[in-house]
Amino acid sequence: MLSLTVHLKTVAHLRGRGDRIAKVTFRGLPFYSRVVENCEEVAQFNEMFRWPIASQLDGNEMLEIQIYNYSKVFSNRLVGTFCMVLQNVAEEGHLELTDTLIDENNTSIKTSVTLEIKYQPMNGSMGSWSEGQFLDIPDDQDGVFTFETDSLLSGQSRGSGTSPGRSLHGSIPTFRKAGKGVFLAMKLGKIRSSKEDHRKEDEPAILDMEDLDRKAIRLAGTLDPDTVSLASVTAVTTNVSNKRSKPDIKMEPSSGRPVDYQISITVIEARQLIGLNMDPVVCVEIGDDKKYTSMKESTNCPYYNEYFVFDFHVPPDVMFDKIIKLSVIHSKNLLRSGTLVGNFKMDVGTVYSQPEHQFYHKWAILSDPDDITASCKGYIKCDIAVVSKGDNIKTPHKANETDEDDIEGNLLLPEGIPAERQWARFYVKIYRAEGLPKMNTSIMANVKKAFIGENRDLVDPYVQVQFAGQKGKTSVQKSSYEPIWNEQVIFTELFPPLCKRLKVQIRDSDKVNDVAIGSYFIDLRKISNDGDKGFLPTMGPAWVNMYGSTRQYSLIDEHQDLNDGLGEGVSFRARLLLSVAVEILDTTSPEIIGSTEIQVEGVSNISESATGKMEEFFLFGSFLEATMIDRKIGDKPITFEITIGNYGNQIDGVSKPSAGKKKKKDGENEEEESELIQNSSEDEADEDAELVSVSSTPLMKPVITDRNYFHLPYFEKKPCVYIKSWWQDQRRRLYNSNMMDKIADKLEEGLNDVQEIIKTEKAFPERRLRGVVEELSIGCSRFVTLANKDLNQPGRTKLDRERLKSCMREMDNMGQQSRLIRTQVKKNTVRDKLKLVQNFLQRLRFLADEPQHSIPDVFVWMMSNNKRIAYARIPSKDILYSTVDEETGKDCGKVKAVFLKLPGKKGFGPAGWTVQAKLELYLWLGLNKQRKEFLSGLPNGFEEIKAAKSGSGPHFAPPVSLVYNMKQVFQLRAHMYQARSLFAADSSGLSDPFARVFFSTHSQVTEILSETLCPTWDQLLVFDDVELFGEASELRDDPPIIVVEIYDQDTVGKAEFIGRTFAKPTIKMCDEHYGPPRFPPQLEYYQIYRGNSTAGELLAAFELLQIPFDVEEIRRALIAVHNFAVPHIKIGQGGRADLPPLEQPTDSERGPILPVPLGIRPVLSRYRIEVLFWGLRDLKRINLAQVDRPRVDIECAGRGVQSVLIQNYKKNPNFSTLVKWFEVDLPENELLHPPLNIRVVDCRAFGRYTLVGSHAVSSLRRFIYSAPDKTSNNWATAGDISISMDSEPSVRKMDTVVKLDATEEEDDKERKKKKKKKKGGVEEEEETDGSVLDWWSKYFASIETMKETLRAQEAAQAEAEEREDLEIAAEAADIKLDDLILKGSKLKEKSKDKKSSKDRKKGQAANSLEKQPVKAKVDELVVFNKELETEFGMFEDWLHTFNLYRGKAGDDDEHAFDDDRIVGRFKGSLCMYKVPLSEEITKEAGFDPNMGMFQSIPHNDPIHVLVRVYVVRATELHPADINGKADPYVVIKLGKSEVKDKENYISKQLNPVFGKSFDIEATFPMESMLTVSVYDWDLVGTDDLIGETKIDLENRFYSKFRATCGISSQYSVHGYNIWRDPLKPSQILAKLCKESKIDAPQYGPGGKVKVANRIFTAPTEMEDENGLKKQTEEHLALAVLNHWEEIPRVGCKLVPEHVETRPLLNPDKPGIEQGRIEMWVDMFPMDMPAPGPALDISPRKPKRYELRVVIWNTDEVILEDDDYFTGEKSSDIFVRGLELRVVIWNTDDVILEDDAFMTGEKMSDIYVRGWLKGHQEDKQDTDVHYHSLTGEGNFNWRFVFPFDYLMAEEKIVISKKESMFSWDETEYKIPPRLTLQVWDADHFSADDFLGAIELDLNRFPRGAKTAKQCTLAMIQNEHELPTISIFKQKRVKGWWPFAARDENDEMELTGKVEAELHLVTAEEAEKSPVGLGRNEPDPLEKPNRPDTTFLWFLSPLKAIRYLVCNRYKWLIIKIVLALLLLIMVGLFLYSMPGYLVKKLLGA
Repeated sequence: MLSLTVHLKTVAHLRGRGDRIAKVTFRGLPFYSRVVENCEEVAQFNEMFRWPIASQLDGNEMLEIQIYNYSKVFSNRLVGTFCMVLQNVAEEGHLELTDTLIDENNTSIKTSVTLEIKYQPMNGSMGSWSEGQFLDIPDDQDGVFTFETDSLLSGQSRGSGTSPGRSLHGSIPTFRKAGKGVFLAMKLGKIRSSKEDHRKEDEPAILDMEDLDRKAIRLAGTLDPDTVSLASVTAVTTNVSNKRSKPDIKMEPSSGRPVDYQISITVIEARQLIGLNMDPVVCVEIGDDKKYTSMKESTNCPYYNEYFVFDFHVPPDVMFDKIIKLSVIHSKNLLRSGTLVGNFKMDVGTVYSQPEHQFYHKWAILSDPDDITASCKGYIKCDIAVVSKGDNIKTPHKANETDEDDIEGNLLLPEGIPAERQWARFYVKIYRAEGLPKMNTSIMANVKKAFIGENRDLVDPYVQVQFAGQKGKTSVQKSSYEPIWNEQVIFTELFPPLCKRLKVQIRDSDKVNDVAIGSYFIDLRKISNDGDKGFLPTMGPAWVNMYGSTRQYSLIDEHQDLNDGLGEGVSFRARLLLSVAVEILDTTSPEIIGSTEIQVEGVSNISESATGKMEEFFLFGSFLEATMIDRKIGDKPITFEITIGNYGNQIDGVSKPSAGKKKKKDGENEEEESELIQNSSEDEADEDAELVSVSSTPLMKPVITDRNYFHLPYFEKKPCVYIKSWWQDQRRRLYNSNMMDKIADKLEEGLNDVQEIIKTEKAFPERRLRGVVEELSIGCSRFVTLANKDLNQPGRTKLDRERLKSCMREMDNMGQQSRLIRTQVKKNTVRDKLKLVQNFLQRLRFLADEPQHSIPDVFVWMMSNNKRIAYARIPSKDILYSTVDEETGKDCGKVKAVFLKLPGKKGFGPAGWTVQAKLELYLWLGLNKQRKEFLSGLPNGFEEIKAAKSGSGPHFAPPVSLVYNMKQVFQLRAHMYQARSLFAADSSGLSDPFARVFFSTHSQVTEILSETLCPTWDQLLVFDDVELFGEASELRDDPPIIVVEIYDQDTVGKAEFIGRTFAKPTIKMCDEHYGPPRFPPQLEYYQIYRGNSTAGELLAAFELLQIPFDVEEIRRALIAVHNFAVPHIKIGQGGRADLPPLEQPTDSERGPILPVPLGIRPVLSRYRIEVLFWGLRDLKRINLAQVDRPRVDIECAGRGVQSVLIQNYKKNPNFSTLVKWFEVDLPENELLHPPLNIRVVDCRAFGRYTLVGSHAVSSLRRFIYSAPDKTSNNWATAGDISISMDSEPSVRKMDTVVKLDATEEEDDKERKKKKKKKKGGVEEEEETDGSVLDWWSKYFASIETMKETLRAQEAAQAEAEEREDLEIAAEAADIKLDDLILKGSKLKEKSKDKKSSKDRKKGQAANSLEKQPVKAKVDELVVFNKELETEFGMFEDWLHTFNLYRGKAGDDDEHAFDDDRIVGRFKGSLCMYKVPLSEEITKEAGFDPNMGMFQSIPHNDPIHVLVRVYVVRATELHPADINGKADPYVVIKLGKSEVKDKENYISKQLNPVFGKSFDIEATFPMESMLTVSVYDWDLVGTDDLIGETKIDLENRFYSKFRATCGISSQYSVHGYNIWRDPLKPSQILAKLCKESKIDAPQYGPGGKVKVANRIFTAPTEMEDENGLKKQTEEHLALAVLNHWEEIPRVGCKLVPEHVETRPLLNPDKPGIEQGRIEMWVDMFPMDMPAPGPALDISPRKPKRYELRVVIWNTDEVILEDDDYFTGEKSSDIFVRGLELRVVIWNTDDVILEDDAFMTGEKMSDIYVRGWLKGHQEDKQDTDVHYHSLTGEGNFNWRFVFPFDYLMAEEKIVISKKESMFSWDETEYKIPPRLTLQVWDADHFSADDFLGAIELDLNRFPRGAKTAKQCTLAMIQNEHELPTISIFKQKRVKGWWPFAARDENDEMELTGKVEAELHLVTAEEAEKSPVGLGRNEPDPLEKPNRPDTTFLWFLSPLKAIRYLVCNRYKWLIIKIVLALLLLIMVGLFLYSMPGYLVKKLLGA
């Protein structure tokens, strides 16, 4: 064997003083030196390192030595690196040198290293690392060498202070020369233990794991249990050694199959829409379906609350790529399509990946696709939910409305996406394609050729790119198999986009219709990273491979779907060179194109080498076995073809380019494939001169195996194929994915083990999990070391570099976290940590998927008659070879069992489950220059047979076939014990199963057991003389797999397939002893699969025993067979340890069937099974005849019991004898218990029996009787335990359990009220006045409580998550202190995103706590947001319901359609216990031996019951009419009686409130299934069922949870909370005590009651209707009932007064919710006192109000008009605005619109308009204040708005016809919002809109006292300001701002209005009526308006005066002053000289 030795002598010229350590790496395998301590300049290492190598040393390989400064605490610091290419070494074999190191920046440093390298072939067996050849280490340094990874074998952590991943002498186990196997400890966990040197303290650990599968012990030697793989139920679990890889058991492709989806979208409202006075409509579009909301008039914040449902039946991929688009359109009508305001796009996949698959009450941001420079165009609030079959949507009862008004905090975006998304350009560059198939018939081409004479390629390709609902296309390249486009398609989309995938499709342009040639999806998540060190999406330039249908052209391609990307492609179609880049736009720059239209433009060509260097690859395959070939194929000869890309494809691969084209360099192009096959290219090495690819096996006729299958007689001669192909060398990508895949596979297997341990309740799951996590962290650190190389090979793209960085980071991080988790795994945290580690697994799988392809996948096709029949697709990375073991593909150089399947849709359903063929296939793919390795993984013992050649060919040519000269003979024993829960394959609902076992070319069947789903065959199948080829030792480690198929035998026709499983046998060689621990083998469960779904489990064991042979005998046999003597056949040595004897068949009646031998079959003990027969329900007709006299047969393990016959099923379907029992021998091990079968037969005339239906109870565990533990029962007898009921008076209740002090408060209230009434004061009544309180108050209060509870839970959860994050961060911190300093800042940033959402949740909860005022106490009930059954264990506390099945099981995923097979239900129960039962139980008082364990069970005679059904409301019904609404009504069915409430249907509602109760009388058991349905009323035609729910009343009636009538929290005899049960609490309590056999309650003084040694306290007074106090014990009794679960032994929670929420289902759409209904049921036996009248829960009627709004004044209205004369701006102001009376006092600061005609003055003619939302037709306008020049307007004008209002829901109720064609009125509920607008009146043109304000009457800002204080902040900072409600204040006056948006979409103040709002009830309005405007009654005085409002031509003088005064007042004053001054100066000048003269002369 070759080896490389490095002697590291010294390192000199080191700086400073310290500890040094060296790391020497070769071929990815590093060794660490010891630590040289405290050295200064020179470090003397003097250490040898040696690598055994499997292949010759290549001259290009590198040796790397790194020198570190070693530190115990921090991570080691690199001093320098020395790298050398081993060219000289490879040539000379020896080299000594001294050289300098280089540092991280690649500059040379002084430090130098001295070393010696030897390379020598070494003697010893030929082999390779993968077989774990151990290396012989020279004995220096006391023979120690250390590993880089913390060893797999380290169980307990060692005492030294090093952290994992660091090496320190002694901290890692040392191995002496230990033979084979230690190297494997360094590979990804192939565990072999070196027995001598294992640390002894680990041993005891394995002994206390009782019966840790023998397998594990055999596997592990004395390993630490952490690393032991327990045999799990999954198919093949024994340790797989190197020669074989694991087969994949799930056969059927699931991706292309269509599934039902329902998308429901509720558009609630829109806000802040940009635009003036618009009429918005919302359009909801999914794919091509569009639906519209109604139009709301003149509003920027419309309220819709409309619900839309879209149904789809498509494959998941298609569904998740569909785009949901929400657009707001302005003023759409029949004639015009309207203008788009903005839209929002998101793909369905994003919604589906949300928690609960939904967004609830979130705001979508609208953006304008035509103008990307604009900002947000508004928000739509909506709910979006995507449901597929089996998902149930939980409607979150989230925080109340106010929190949702916080738009920024509730945006419709997935977590982690920033609110401010930026626009970005997505550039998809399409360069060229090659290898296209022909897409046209040759006939046409030949005709063309005859006419025109030119030969054309038969395809016209172009590329179409689809993204975010837009499609872009390149140009069409006419007739070209290798088109070159060099074009780019540019999308403009918000970034990060909410659409995950880009679809790139090559299409063939055709005159009729274009068809897809191939598709490729680019997942943006895989080509980008959103972390803080992330990168924008980038990809390529890289080739991507496209797969699809087979390449022959046919006019109608049956697999066309495959080319569109649905399902798994069955053939290579083409490869395309493309790249993707993203650029974030700066929308402020001026030259940007504003629209999002797609652009297509040219790009420059890229060089050939940009995608990597072309390399020649070599693919080798050998077919070791071809069995299980489906006999339908016929017996024509069969051949197998292997192709990679178009290489090797001989039928339809080659499309030659037309001759006219320029040929490329030979060997670079697939299209020269055919030439390559004939003569290889010249520039290859000589040795390959005559190598011709052989891609298919020789034709061979199949041989019959059994009735279903053929096999090919390959025996010792195995055919081989090999193909040479040329691809860009991008192996690094595949290597990295392989490493991650292997870590993930290992992790997955480990996690399956852990789950299996937990499931089977074996000991110490935490140890196994620790081991798994340990392996994960080692794998991660190994990845980080290996992945970081070949960094600058040609063709590396930006994505390669970034992906590598992020993978390294992730893996490093994962390694650290897993080390941390390992320390946290304790017995009690196993399940949580298991979940965490499962997240790692998903993450790993995601990372391992490489988006940039390199080498196409390999296809194996089975051909017969020159047709392609079945295929297998093998990813090329799985078989790719690398010199480093971890990088090698998982199936490279290994024998893999490959199952061929039918292509495309043919493979769906039954056809896809049958195996077309099973191959044992060996594959190897690598560079041609690594070809020497290609046979290394084959089982040994063969000779190669080369193709016959002329001349002496080189010995390197690959073999055409292999001949095995080593053969081992075995006997296989298959111990088939039993199967359970099989698939029902017959119409009777049962099967007649038998099993067929395949091994190699042999097959045998078990006997057929008729009519069972749980056959116990108990049969041993013996296969004699099984010949296997290869070395004995290899076979022992790695036997071929056994396939077991289960069939259902039919009387006519072929047996029907039920399912299949795989197993590996335990092997005994001749020289081994047959005995523990390995033999006899144990029975194990194997999961049976049918397609992708499970179809049962098989309990079996398999052993393979080598048969020793006499040499002479063999020689004779061979001569007889082959007619020649074969002297060199070597036979396994004839150690005479004979085979263990076979027992003879014991059962005479079973014939020659061997039973499973004793050591293997389970140990049995005697059990008694008691059966309670109660009755049968809902039996359907069988063969059109009704079931009349049914009987139930119970069978378990061959024993059983029959019930008595029911004489007349119609009259009484219950059994007269209740309990029977039988005894049976069952295995001690509960997991091996056989299922128990329940069958119902109908006894017909003449002694005929017909099977009605059957049920298999697969696990009896829940029925095992465990004696009540005496010690725990009597813990209360020691002393009385007092339970006090009056807890602290809590302000708000987090809990739905209601405290019992309410009655007292209620009394206080009543007293207060009386006092008030006495005073006769006019104090306003409180909200919770008895007269106001009704059942609905109670209901809404309860819903609030439920929301609060949920909110509190959410906050607690968020807090816990945060705590965990912090803990992880903190603990990660102690892993690496120095790293934390770097990471600290980043961690903070990263956690910011996370935190914000969590803080928000916490904040919401906290706010809601603060906001809650002290609630007035309302008694509550419990609102369950699911069915009552789920809360109370289906009410199966003693009476169980077993569904009876009949008919074939449906083959849909996971048996979704089983409901259709239910033919009835059996009610009863089981109890099993080991036989002699302890005496104590049977001796108890009142023990009835006839009833066995079922004591104190009520009789089952018929009983009459009054059933009272209350239906509260339904929510989110599926629309049933074209208009997207429904007209629902309720129908109740019970037995034969049916109540239809058709006349009370509710028009056009999807959330109807029914508020009804229905009484039905019923007789149990005949009528016990209640159906509540919601139908849609139709004027014409029959009414449609929307959905229904079924309730089994009988189980509720008899349940000990007492579900007949819910126990309310308070007892009161009148009012809204009246006691509903005819029995008072004290009577109920007495009855319960009697039934439970405990003493009657003892009522004591002082409000105490004692029950079963518990003392309860509660108030004892109550009030009757007249307000008089009475003493009562009822409160006390009720306190006990509400806490009944605290009573020992008999206690359980009693059903409280409640409302349950049940999903409505429609049989036509199974599994998808059609809405939910809130309801409850009360039941009263008729023999008891009659109950009172039903509660009144009729919906609340809205209350009539009138809102009076007085508009007093306006101010500062903007001025819009210019005066005709003066040009002044002025405005003619008027203000547009229950009975709500609004008084508009005045407006102020109104913007002035008009310019005066003459003077150019600005002025406005102002008026105000107002209306209540929803009452648009009742718009009211004030009169006009003309020519306001200051923006001031005076009105004194009153608006009056009457409306109906629901206080509880805070909504206005409007009833109106939707259109003129509507049959009846529809009721809408909308929030009460008052809109006031200010307008400028124009005479000749349309009035101008100046501004508006909308006030939500429940919460609007208080008006400012003066116009000055009134600012825009009042509407902008609405959330921060205190708000008031008009319904509480009744009257309010103040100033409010008007606002509008300017050109830049900024809000600006356009005026102020002084208004007074006054709310009066309808009664008050009648008493004090008011007039509209200024009319009578109660008129307002006329406003005092300034004179300028008159027109100038009516009073010109006034106008002039006004002009002069107003306009020029100051000017005139200035002029006058100036004149005075001038006069004074003039006078002064005039008189000055005279004066001077006078003075001078002294005159």
